[in-house]
Amino acid sequence: MVVGAGLMGSGIAQVAAQNGFEVFLNDTAPEFVEKGLKAIIKNLDGQINKEKLTQAQKEEILGRLIRSNDLADAGQADFVIEAVYENFEIKKNLFQQLDDLCSNQVVFASNTSSIPITSLATVTKRPDRFIGMHFFSPVPVMRLVEIIRGLKTSEETTRLTETIALRMQKETVRVKDVPGFLINRINAAFRAEVYNCLLEGVASIEDIDKAVRLGLNHPMGPFELGDFVGLDIGLNVFKTLYQGYKDPKFRPALILEKLVQSGDLGRKTGKGWYDYSEGEKKPRKDINF
Repeated sequence: MVVGAGLMGSGIAQVAAQNGFEVFLNDTAPEFVEKGLKAIIKNLDGQINKEKLTQAQKEEILGRLIRSNDLADAGQADFVIEAVYENFEIKKNLFQQLDDLCSNQVVFASNTSSIPITSLATVTKRPDRFIGMHFFSPVPVMRLVEIIRGLKTSEETTRLTETIALRMQKETVRVKDVPGFLINRINAAFRAEVYNCLLEGVASIEDIDKAVRLGLNHPMGPFELGDFVGLDIGLNVFKTLYQGYKDPKFRPALILEKLVQSGDLGRKTGKGWYDYSEGEKKPRKDINF
């Protein structure tokens, strides 16, 4: 089961189903599940257009996806991946419910991008079968999965999780349970310097994105990527890192906090660093840095 049918959850469910797993795609309401399935269908249709997939294969993949808005369906799962909103209390409440619904042998994996795995594991009665499984966005494209062991995660659980990730055609790295893990810690330091360059007037948002794409060969610039993932998620990562390390370089940028406070969270709200309200990405003229 994948709990959470948003951007990350639907992507994880897609790659699991695409590689032979039967998957419950779960969320709190049917409309959220349907939105996730629409995103999966759109991705699969894109693969058909590129002749990487046939219509028959698409139907097989969709046949392995089971709609679910009842968490009790987790009782039929062998492995559960959580991909809900990046908030400790929300995740804690979810895992406490799952702990009562699932057999003792079921492994719980969290796709959290920054919350300590050990902290989440302690709310369950299976800390040895609790692990971090951090995918990257967009999940069908990005090959890496960070495997994060909590203090009591067993070697058996770690190897099982790595096997599942490999079957999903992903590459894995083992990472210690520290704030931000590996990639987000590195990326946050990079983004902090990006925000400094913006606020110092070194270059515009558009030129910083262009420079990073062409000069560092990143597929997306940092502001484009921030809008794609969600500014609220990016802000939560900074807050977790700052709280964990007390290092000034991880202090959230004031402009990022203001955008989140105003409800401009990126593509999903129509505005973030860029304006998407007319259906395409345009520079914003209504915010001051």
